[in-house]
Parts: sequence; C-alpha cells; structure tokens
Amino acid sequence: MHPYRTHSCGALTAGEVGQTVRLSGWVHRKRDHGGVLFVDLRDHYGITQIVADSDSPALPVLESLRVESVVTIDGTVKARDGATVNPNLSTGEIEVFARAVSVQSRADELPMPVAGEQEYPEDIRLKYRFLDLRRDKVHANMMLRSQVIASLRRRMVDQGFTEFQTPILTASSPEGARDYLVPSRVHPGKFYALPQAPQMFKQLLMVAGFDRYFQIAPCFRDEDARADRSPGEFYQLDFEMSFVTQDDVFNAIEPVLAGVFEEFSDGRSVTPAGSFPRIPYAESMLKYGSDKPDLRNPVIIHDVTAHFAKSGFGLFEKIVGGGGVVRAIPAPATAEKSRKFFDDMNDWARSEGHAGLGYVTRKGGEFGGPIAKNHGEEGMKALYEAIGLGPDDGCFFAAGKELQAAKLAGAARTRVGEQLGLIEQGCFKFCWIVDFPMFEYDEDAKKVDFSHNPFSMPQGELEALETMDPLEIKAWQYDIVCNGVELSSGAIRNHRPDIMYKAFEIAGYSREDVDSNFAGMINAFKYGAPPHGGSAPGVDRIVMLLADEPNIREVVVFPMNQKAEDLLMGAPSEVSLKQLRELHIRIVEPQSKG
Repeated sequence: MHPYRTHSCGALTAGEVGQTVRLSGWVHRKRDHGGVLFVDLRDHYGITQIVADSDSPALPVLESLRVESVVTIDGTVKARDGATVNPNLSTGEIEVFARAVSVQSRADELPMPVAGEQEYPEDIRLKYRFLDLRRDKVHANMMLRSQVIASLRRRMVDQGFTEFQTPILTASSPEGARDYLVPSRVHPGKFYALPQAPQMFKQLLMVAGFDRYFQIAPCFRDEDARADRSPGEFYQLDFEMSFVTQDDVFNAIEPVLAGVFEEFSDGRSVTPAGSFPRIPYAESMLKYGSDKPDLRNPVIIHDVTAHFAKSGFGLFEKIVGGGGVVRAIPAPATAEKSRKFFDDMNDWARSEGHAGLGYVTRKGGEFGGPIAKNHGEEGMKALYEAIGLGPDDGCFFAAGKELQAAKLAGAARTRVGEQLGLIEQGCFKFCWIVDFPMFEYDEDAKKVDFSHNPFSMPQGELEALETMDPLEIKAWQYDIVCNGVELSSGAIRNHRPDIMYKAFEIAGYSREDVDSNFAGMINAFKYGAPPHGGSAPGVDRIVMLLADEPNIREVVVFPMNQKAEDLLMGAPSEVSLKQLRELHIRIVEPQSKG
C-alpha cells in the first residue's frame, strides 16, 4: 500500500464499499456526537467523511487534534444510510470507518478559519494566504485561473500562433507607466527595467519574420491598486500578427475570447465570435459616457445641448453659450420614485467631486423639478419626444465642458442602471471600441500630444499627418471591453520610420528624441518591417469576470495589498549594506514634510 494514500478524498463512491483504503489530508471539520466522532477529511480533490467510535483506536488521536492538522487514515469504506447521504459531495454516498491514524503534522490554533466562507480582513487573509487558499471559493478561483490559461494557450495554438518568451530584464522606457527598476551590479549606475509589457519585443518578433506570436506574459508597472488592477504585476495574453488589418486581428481573437468565456460561463450567455459590436470612440463617449461601456445596461445617454441654447433655465443656457454641452441620462419608469431618489443622485454626484446632477421628474405626463419649471412645458415635451422618453420617465442632466459632462453622465448612467435594477444578469457582453483619436490637446502643457499609444498607425498614414488637423486624425487603435471592464488595448502598429518620425514631430518630439528613446525599434524598422498589429487581453481580468469576483485579488494566487506590499513574504524589505555596496547604491531618505 502507498505510504500516504490509495485514493484521493474526492474519489470514493459506492463502488468501493467494503474496501480497505488509505486517505491523507487536512482535518476540515470535526463533529462529536457523544462517543462517535465525524471528521471531514479534505485534500485538493474533495472531502471524505471519516467516522471513529469507541471501537476505533483512531478516536483518541483524532479527538486531540485541532482542525487543519494533516493526517493519514486507514479504514474501511461503508455505505451511508439513505437519510445521511450528502448529494452535495462526490463522496456523499459513503464514509470511511477509521481503523488507524498517523499524524503527519499538527496544526496550531488558526488565525482565521478555513471551513466556511466568513469574511475576514484583507490584511489577515494576505498575511496567511496559504490558509486563505485552502478555502473552497478561493481554491476554486485558482483552479479556474489555471484552466482558463490552459484554454487560452490551446486556442491560440489552434489559431496558428507560436509561443515565445520575451526578456524580463530590459531597458526603461520614457513612455507609459512608472517602471520597476533593477540595479546592475556589473554596470555601476545603470539599471534594467522590468517590462511594463512585451510591446517592443513582440513587434521585433514580427520584424524577425515569425508572423504569429503569443505568450502568457508577466507585466510589471509601478501603479496604484484598483479593484480591477493589481499593483506591481499582472499577466496578459500578449499576441501580435504580421500582414494583417484591424479586421484580421478581430477575427483571430474573437473566437479565442468567446470560446474561453463559453467554456467557463456556467450557463451565462456570451456574445458570439464574429458579432462583437464595433463602437467608435466618439459614439461610446456620447452614448455611454465611457470608452469601456457596459452593454448590459440599457440606458443610453443623449446630447440635448441644442434644447438649452435658448432656455428659461439660465444655468444650462449659460453653459451652452460658453461652449459647454448638456447630456441627458434617462431614468425610466420612475414615476413612483420619491423626490428623495432624485435628490440622492444629486448628492452622490457632488460627493464624486461634480457640481451636481440636474433632474426632471415626470408622472402621468406631468413634469416636476426646477429645470422643467424654468425650461417650460413645451420645451420639456420637445426634449422628451426627441430622446424617446415616456410620460412616467424621469431624466437626469450632466452639464459642463464636453469631457467633464461625458464623465459625469457615464457614472450617472451606471448608477441609474444599478439603482433601478436595469443591469442584465447572467451574460457576458463584448464590444470593440474603435477609431480612437491619434492626438489630443494637453491643456496643462498647451500642446498637442499622443492621446494613447504613440506607436499606432494613423488612419490615412503619412498623408493624414501631413494634411489633416492633428485633432481630427483617427488611429488604427482598439480596445476589447466586456461588461464594462476593459480587457485590453491594441492597435495596428506604425511600422514605417517616416510615418513614426512625423507622428512624433506633431507631438513635439525631434528625430533625435525618437532615435534615442526608441532606438531598438526604429532601427529595426529601417531593415524591412511588415505591417503588423495585435493586442493583449488581461488574464487576471478575464478570470475575475468568469469567477464573478468584484476584486482582482480574489483570482491572484499571492496578491499584494493596495500599498503594493506582500504581507506574507514581507516585501518590499530592507537589504543589507553589503548588498547595496555591491550594487553601487546609496539610499536617500525622503525629505520630511513641513
């Protein structure tokens, strides 16, 4: 017999009744029924009920152990009585009568329980993550993550992609987020950077002629944590393709994403591959107030600026006269809502740092509220008819500069959808956001700058850069969004040096700046580069959506806290003077405030 087990704790069924077996695992729960002890024995695969009574030599040993101690049980498989069968367990038809027990490891008193799904403070969960990972839900999330990654990898290979690994120690880039720097021992005063993404390397692979690349890539960015973003590190499905248009990229990745979501959807519907809606950036900002719209929310924002150009409501008329906009956010079927519902929305907007959220109520065709009173009955009827609202629909208004109004309207759309229970459940709704602006005007620097990715190919290529207003130029750039979560950004790349130099010139960079900051890529492009493009959906966010978790830390095996601290391993930590000397580094203490 094997020294630890003949079966796992999830394997035994009625077919093994009468057999002598050996199981090993953790003591999950204990229930003392007066001379009969029931123990739930748990391992990676499941739970088996162990029974020990006064006839069992294992009884006193099991009684003395704390939960989470590790034991090996020798025993006989018995059928449970019909009334005690547990249909929720794969082993629920049987139990094992303990004949002998070996203690492999005794557990101390636990800082947090493993059995059950009690909520515990994050600092305790992260400090004792090895215990947290034993809990059913967290354990299941990690298994889901592994299965999703295996599925992504398999589907990419089936699409003709080849997996390559790109460097972890690389050069710092002046673009993008803040780098994590690694000092070089053999090159005093010089530093490597951990890659924010394999962006340049994957493009160089296309220049090298490999055609279709992918990897499950670790990425490192010194950014603050958010619910959908881990501090420090994350993983993405990084891919790149040669001789492709935007349509080719979409056609390659849609079956992969839709397929993975269908595989792990657990009955939830998924937007079919080949039918992801394509929404231009400008349209998305107008209709949804966001470039990552949640299409489960049926509320559509409308531009009603023209209705307030001449209005009895002086505030909006003044805003419109000053070049601002007014956006309307419908609140359908709110006739029975009290005034408090509308006032609470206004208070919420102010708590978010906005000036406020105007509103109009309507019940049985009768308008209410200061905006309706001042704008006038006929004006309100015309506005409602124009945007398709009915006699019992309320409406909120966001006014101000275009971007500011769009942001407030988008947040209000989400809140209205949540407050009124309008968000469709049990589905994954994908879309592409396309036609991003290539440039934007930086109000602080008083100059034109790149709006997003400086290495995207402008639509119209060199001719557009030479003849068009830069703020009118669109880029071959796109985002994948699912249920309001941005999974990735991508682009058809700018593979021509002449176009790249011109694009950077418009943003205020000299030819020398480009040659210095992006030497590796610009030099490679001078030796024959194919048209190419790609994207990089975030693995952590994919798993977060599939697991229906609100926070990305629930799907990362050993996450950091919001301060980018690893409470389990004690990172970041101080290092010895000897190590600092080897790296030619001296610590400069931050200046005290005040």
